[in-house]
Amino acid sequence: MELRGVCVLLGVLLLINRSFQQNPVRRKPVKKEAAKDTAIEELQKQVNDIVQELNLLKEQQALQTVCLKGIKIHGKCFLAEPLKKRYHTASEDCNSLGGVLGTPASSDENDQLRDYIRQSIGPDEQVWLGTNDLMTEGTWVDQTGSSITYKNWDTSNYRSPEPDGGMSQNCGVLSVASKGKWFDENCRDEKPSVCQFNIV
Repeated sequence: MELRGVCVLLGVLLLINRSFQQNPVRRKPVKKEAAKDTAIEELQKQVNDIVQELNLLKEQQALQTVCLKGIKIHGKCFLAEPLKKRYHTASEDCNSLGGVLGTPASSDENDQLRDYIRQSIGPDEQVWLGTNDLMTEGTWVDQTGSSITYKNWDTSNYRSPEPDGGMSQNCGVLSVASKGKWFDENCRDEKPSVCQFNIV
């Protein structure tokens, strides 16, 4: 009889064990940790959005300051720099302000820029433009390396139309005295410059 009781007990234990194996106890996922992770991710996203918006506001404020000091022409702001510098120094200084050396994209833009430079720097000056043929002689590009679509080279001297400097003159200038015509000059010369800022 005792053996029978032990067998029944052993059978019941086996059934219980098999039941647990088929339906293991599942722990409920900790909802609090998942909710906390989601909340942290949402807060991080909000912080990132705020930082991005703040940077955009700073950029807009800087552009407004530039436009107030300089001139707005066709969706761009131009700011004259009367201090004479070499081409590369002038370019780096514009970059540090968030702009590039100015490159007029149309005849109207070139004329307005010429008039602004005449008023802010002087009637006899040449200013560095953001155009050069440093990479490939004769292929004039802007500061981003893109081909320039508008050109205003001085071609009045039929014997030697601009650009005529060859390998020694690889950087473009706008001449106020020559009614806004462009010339190629030695990049090591020191000249005033004009920075260009695109308005976003």
